Amino acid sequence: EVTLDLAERRRIRSAIRELQRQELERDEEALASKRFRPERGSHRQDDKENWPRSQRLEEEQQAALAALSRQLEAITDVEELTKLLRAAGEYEERKLIRAAIRKLRAEEIEAATLAGNTQS
Repeated sequence: EVTLDLAERRRIRSAIRELQRQELERDEEALASKRFRPERGSHRQDDKENWPRSQRLEEEQQAALAALSRQLEAITDVEELTKLLRAAGEYEERKLIRAAIRKLRAEEIEAATLAGNTQS
């Protein structure tokens, strides 16, 4: 504001804009590093009001997954497991069902291999 030289004012304004851009980039980098920082187990800093609710929901989900796992152990038909897989909505449920399908198929292959070995 003090200088009357327009070229000098332009240089000053462009330097100010460059500094603001650099500051914005530093803020974005800091935010990105915070956003993708790995959680530290149960020591994470959650909203204290929502912590009991989220803890309860996580425990309920774990109990439901354990019950599903027990149910899957009793099922011996790949078609039935495939139907359950298509009906499942949660990622963890689908993961358990796919593991049960792989286990059944491996057992079927092993049984077929053993049957083939005994016949020959």
